[in-house]
Amino acid sequence: MISDQTYRTLPVLRAGGLVAARQRIIMGLSTMDEILPVSDARRWSIVGLLFAASLINYFDRAAISMALPLISAEFRLGPQEKGLLLSAFFWSYALMQIPVGWCADRLNLRWLYAGAFALWSIAQGLTGLAGTLAVLVGYRILLGIGESIYLPGGSKIVSLLFPAKKRGLPSGLFDFGTRTGLVLEGLLVPTCLARYGWRRTFMFIGFSALLWLIPWLLVSPRRLQTKRDRATPGAQRATRWTSLLRNRNLCGICLGFFCFDYYWYLLVTWLPDYLVTVRGLTIMKAGFFASLPFFVFGISEPIGGWIADRLVQSGRPEMRTRKTIVTIAFATGLLLIPAAQVSSAAAAITLIIGGSLVGLATGNLLVILQSCAPPEEIGLWTGIENFAGNIAGVLAPLVTGFLISRTGSYLSAFGLAAGVLVAGAFAYWFVVTESAVPAAATAELVATPPANVRRDATRGVRHPS
Repeated sequence: MISDQTYRTLPVLRAGGLVAARQRIIMGLSTMDEILPVSDARRWSIVGLLFAASLINYFDRAAISMALPLISAEFRLGPQEKGLLLSAFFWSYALMQIPVGWCADRLNLRWLYAGAFALWSIAQGLTGLAGTLAVLVGYRILLGIGESIYLPGGSKIVSLLFPAKKRGLPSGLFDFGTRTGLVLEGLLVPTCLARYGWRRTFMFIGFSALLWLIPWLLVSPRRLQTKRDRATPGAQRATRWTSLLRNRNLCGICLGFFCFDYYWYLLVTWLPDYLVTVRGLTIMKAGFFASLPFFVFGISEPIGGWIADRLVQSGRPEMRTRKTIVTIAFATGLLLIPAAQVSSAAAAITLIIGGSLVGLATGNLLVILQSCAPPEEIGLWTGIENFAGNIAGVLAPLVTGFLISRTGSYLSAFGLAAGVLVAGAFAYWFVVTESAVPAAATAELVATPPANVRRDATRGVRHPS
């Protein structure tokens, strides 16, 4: 219930504006009240560790794309078998998103994140021991189970450490690690593949990553969760799944994120192979030039989040501001279409780099969800969102392989990805509402005003009695 003092501070607004103002105040207060009492230095150190974990996460999952030509030669894989192998990770990764998101809202993230990190690092190391395609697919599935914590866990942790209006930058920063991992992969993995082969490369990058656990256990609080997450009775916290499925904001967020991830996973899974097989680059050169789009994608993430944070703090409408940046970012994805048509490899790479400004949207996509979800369900909502996104992770490699086999060209695959991305912008504008407060909070506000508040029937505004 909103306090009397909060009502007294509300300005008299034009009809229809007061409810939105009350909603924003409710969300701001409930979010601020749940910020963990840690120092700024520790707060940003945790963000730094999430950045490093995201870096390792994508370094591990995408190394197979760089090693794909070598693996394909050893296992004699065609385009459709390549697509099957590339999509295997996403089977378990997508299916685990909702359970992991549920756990992120209810369990101590210090240990949940650490356990998942250890699992995915071990799975990555064991991949180098695979003797058959079936075993290789099995280790990729295990990798997906472990890595499923990255987005629901990271988004939940940011929501515990920062107020809503300041989450764009930390959200962009921790997710920037994923793109940085791809950059380092493009620079380092080809050298390792050339010198040591793909098997020893996978074992080294998997098992050595376990060292991350040392600073994580030193820096993260003993209880990386709120009192609300620990104390609320299970019966009160049980999610009404039918209500979730009917939630307009959640449906719009899932649709938009599906479109975003389809575009992104096309680049992650097929760009290195495209540069080798279509543009005629060596694995070494393909690794370097593939890292450039990923770097631009990554550096755009905190920049896009920071720009939105500054605009919102200056008084701009939060949801509209973040949606505008998302739309501009998504529009740059159309550059992927001419990239498939130009004859010059340099021109194609330049256009793909331009299309990587889509990264400006990423931090804002996470904050839009954090603003729409009830604070105690941010992990679950993120898991549902990422589940929808990773259905695209399953489909993008398979559909791309199918289109290449049927047409002999990447043009249709690139065009489809760009079109899907543009459709995502419409989902954020026309399905996700301007209000950044869950319907339940709005209903509580309308149904249970303070006792000493009366309604002015002629103006539709409530005043203290």
